[in-house]
Amino acid sequence: MINVDKSVIIQIINFLFIIWAMNIVLYKPIRRILIERKEKISGLEQSIDNTNKNILEKEDSYALGIKNARLKGQKEKEALLSIAQNEEKQLIDKINKKAQDDLAQMRGKIVNDTENVRKLLLNEVDSCADAVCQKILGRAV
Repeated sequence: MINVDKSVIIQIINFLFIIWAMNIVLYKPIRRILIERKEKISGLEQSIDNTNKNILEKEDSYALGIKNARLKGQKEKEALLSIAQNEEKQLIDKINKKAQDDLAQMRGKIVNDTENVRKLLLNEVDSCADAVCQKILGRAV
């Protein structure tokens, strides 16, 4: 049988004292460390979230910058191509004009040379014709 005497009360007081002492010495520091760890982890998670947001913003900004740079480069390329085409057209027109002038000069020179040769041949035709006639007839004409 169980006797309830003073030892049960002493055991209850002893049990309560041990719980109180363990709470002060063991449980409170462990709970404090767990709370600090939880706060630290939550702070790190917020830091990670903020860093991820910053990274996404910077990636978007970078992509936008690249897109704008490509558009600017394309516009500059088109402007340079337009300028080059205009210069090419001017050079071709200049070369064509020079070629036409040279062709006109050559034609004039050819006409002059032809006329001079014809005059010379006409002068020589009479003397050649007289020589041919003399040879054919065998006498002076």
